Amino acid sequence: MRYQLITVDGRAKRAQVDTVHGTIQTPVFMNVGTVAAIKGAVSTDDLREIGTQVELSNTYHLHVRTGDKLIKQLGGLHKFMNWDRPILTDSGGFQVFSLAGLRKIKEEGVYFSSHIDGRKIFMGPEESMQIQSNLGSTIAMAFDECPPSHADTAYIRNSVDRTTRWLERCKRELERLNALQDTVNKEQLLFGINQGGVVDEIRIEHAKTIAAMDLDGYAVGGLAVGESHEEMYHVLDVTLPHLPQNKPTYLMGVGTPANILEAVDRGVDFFDCVYPSRNGRHSHVYTNQGKLNLLNQKYELDSRPIEEGCGCPACRSYSRAYIRHLFKAKEMLGMRLCVLHNLYFYNTMMGEIRHAIEERRYASYKAGKLKRMAEGAQD
Repeated sequence: MRYQLITVDGRAKRAQVDTVHGTIQTPVFMNVGTVAAIKGAVSTDDLREIGTQVELSNTYHLHVRTGDKLIKQLGGLHKFMNWDRPILTDSGGFQVFSLAGLRKIKEEGVYFSSHIDGRKIFMGPEESMQIQSNLGSTIAMAFDECPPSHADTAYIRNSVDRTTRWLERCKRELERLNALQDTVNKEQLLFGINQGGVVDEIRIEHAKTIAAMDLDGYAVGGLAVGESHEEMYHVLDVTLPHLPQNKPTYLMGVGTPANILEAVDRGVDFFDCVYPSRNGRHSHVYTNQGKLNLLNQKYELDSRPIEEGCGCPACRSYSRAYIRHLFKAKEMLGMRLCVLHNLYFYNTMMGEIRHAIEERRYASYKAGKLKRMAEGAQD
């Protein structure tokens, strides 16, 4: 991997990351395909058409269904889903967090029950790396614990110390796996994850510790899980200066367009979030004039596209009235068109962000974008 910093505007970074599966222009929004598919009947051909650079899939979900060993037999995740660009796989750590009632955390790893059939599963750092190696993703995420952001400080500190020990095990295991003859992707990259809730001291200490491990990239995890936006931005303010500036940084699971604009201003390269696809499946669409709910009756006779001037497949061919009709008639095409529009909106916004940083006018771009979205239609 090569990380090339192209332009810096304040703390905002414009860079490119060269990987075995192609070059990623950053800042970038990764389109989330949890089980190797974007929810809403969106194909990988669609992803290419709307300018997707990186697809993100979920280690835990692909392990329990259909199975990472089967996917390896079929040539790895890229061949399995017909995607020739970079893929990032998360480690399964967040699912451990979200399955709180079904798991038990030990030093060796986590014991939990599958949410599908209840079968007992163990996942530790080595198992997470083995699953991700079977999938052959471009970027593998280290296995971590995601403690609740407002948990007791003593609990957070113990959890973060364990996450550091797990990261050391992840690094050793991935180095071993990348050296094996039958490994799907011998150039698989490893990103470590900074944790620490909203405790400044722990966040900073952990950032310094993992920075010294010379990983391929660094993520800030454990945010967007209940803390306020102001707390999230504060964590980024105190943490990012202690992560390497010559490596990519990734804010996990974030977020709204406003969240992304603020985080870019603090030096984040990579983002992912289910919002654009989830909202699209429920008729909520993003525009530069705010978010619209196409099920509202006022769009019943509206012959305009979702957004004038938008180049997405939905806006090129269909009206708000027709898409509303599809939702009322419970036709899947309505969901599909709205998901495509929202992902196109996010991908296009990231292109605008990159251009603004290159021209060193990011502050004015961000202020204008936020102002238009805040003042626009909110329904």
